[in-house]
Amino acid sequence: GSIFKNPPGEYAGRLVEQVGLKGTRMGNAMISAKHGNYIVNLGGARAADVLALVTLARERVRTATGIDLELEVKIVGED
Repeated sequence: GSIFKNPPGEYAGRLVEQVGLKGTRMGNAMISAKHGNYIVNLGGARAADVLALVTLARERVRTATGIDLELEVKIVGED
């Protein structure tokens, strides 16, 4: 499913695409080249890889648009 909730009047995937992150890779995790609101495990991705992509996308979108993307997924595990 989607990583981020769609903000009012926008699509999270489009915002991630607009800041040039489609296809961006951290370790073995990648923001999908087909849809900016999906993260793909290329095989053996670590949670840290996924979280790094989530953080990067949120920061870039916030800087470019002022929109703070809210997570659709729930992060569980050790704090």
